Amino acid sequence: MTDADIIIVGSGMGGATLAAGLAGSGLRVLILERGQLLHDSPEARDPVAIFRDGHYRPDETWLTPDGARFSPGNYACVGGNSKFYGAVMLRYREADFAPIQHIGGTTPGWPVSYDALAPFYARAEQLFRVRGQSGMDPTDPPHDGYGFPPVPHEPEISDLAVRLTKAGLHPSPLPLAVDLERWLSRAQTPWDAFPDTNGGKLDAESAALVTALEDPNVILRTGVEVRRIEVEGDRVTGLLTSAGRLTAPRIVLAAGAVRTAALLLRSADEAHPTGLANRSDQVGRNFMNHNASAVLGLSGRRNRSVYQKTLQINDWYLTGGPDGAPLGNVQLLGRVSAPILAAQTGLPMPLARLIAGRAIDFYAMSEDLPNPDSRVSVRGDDIVLDWKRSNWKAHLALVAKLKATLKRVGFPVVLSKAFDRRTPSHQCGTARIGDDPATSVCDPMGRTHDHPNLYICDASLLPTSAAVNPSLTIAALALRQADHLKETP
Repeated sequence: MTDADIIIVGSGMGGATLAAGLAGSGLRVLILERGQLLHDSPEARDPVAIFRDGHYRPDETWLTPDGARFSPGNYACVGGNSKFYGAVMLRYREADFAPIQHIGGTTPGWPVSYDALAPFYARAEQLFRVRGQSGMDPTDPPHDGYGFPPVPHEPEISDLAVRLTKAGLHPSPLPLAVDLERWLSRAQTPWDAFPDTNGGKLDAESAALVTALEDPNVILRTGVEVRRIEVEGDRVTGLLTSAGRLTAPRIVLAAGAVRTAALLLRSADEAHPTGLANRSDQVGRNFMNHNASAVLGLSGRRNRSVYQKTLQINDWYLTGGPDGAPLGNVQLLGRVSAPILAAQTGLPMPLARLIAGRAIDFYAMSEDLPNPDSRVSVRGDDIVLDWKRSNWKAHLALVAKLKATLKRVGFPVVLSKAFDRRTPSHQCGTARIGDDPATSVCDPMGRTHDHPNLYICDASLLPTSAAVNPSLTIAALALRQADHLKETP
């Protein structure tokens, strides 16, 4: 007797949404999560505890290629990193599925089209109750509209939208998985980078996992770490975990782009000396992490916003660079208060208070291109991350465009700071999908080319990072995979 029909390793955006898609199918689904449920506490809305003291950051460290240790900023809990995400649920743009020429090179495109993924995008938006408004963004892909109106702008952001429109841009509402009234009922804080402990954010746990666990055939086990995958011939036979050996006819890895790759590499054996699912030598390669910067526009006006993160600009997404090259997405950050600014920059509190009180905070994001030398590897028990930034000139051009625009619309002082490897800006790509087993790890449904009963369902699958938040695309791929698993023995 096996422990389940399907075991899912990880309860983040991919794993939890996959479980929700499998609920009601009659299949016995076991979800393994190395972390625990997050419970409410005073620290959950305390910016000093979160941003200065690192209350929720795990003790885990990774290595740079030269052996220096760093804290990767990933979270081990039920719901994974989505518990702290900005709740942005953007579809990839239609053009993102085809090869695109960037300043830093050309993307490879996807083995599936936007049209093939569109129905699953719509289902994911329903599951996460996404609030938005289609038709205002010039890069919007074909879309039948949202089931909920957008999260309302606060007065300062409404005024910003007017000024940007007068400058010739097309600001539009961010699609958000947020129940605003419920979020603010706990405390008057932003949600970006704050943990969801009251269901105000619709994340992998509060939306997808809650739905999945309504089915008695779906079981969640916490505090279980998977250490190795067993294989006989080309089939996976079991998982060696901190809770003993567990078995199922089908295994799905959804531990995140870094840890999924590390688990495959650590499971090397005599028949698979370079790791499982690695005939292509692509496991762990093509690691991508968005090029991202915080940009603060300062003026004499007070910014009394609480949450702020409701607006985006995509006028430079598909063009805007030299020879019309794409630059990326701009969206608002969650409100950067004085305690957050002081914790992140080391500024004295009086100066942080002065800046934060008069700033509107933006997040500039550009595509990182796949590169086989940008990779995850293992060294003993350690994970080694060798992230090689790409397309950096495009990101600098995007930040320059944004700064110039903000100065035109009434922000005489504009500051910027790039995020480094300690900030996981949408890690992806380490087990990418493709039609060719020689150049990809998984087929377009997420099944590994090398092992017919081993699947992957997380950001590892993404062949490109695009320049938008990946959560909705991961969820759409998960629902598509769920349908496949229900239809395929």
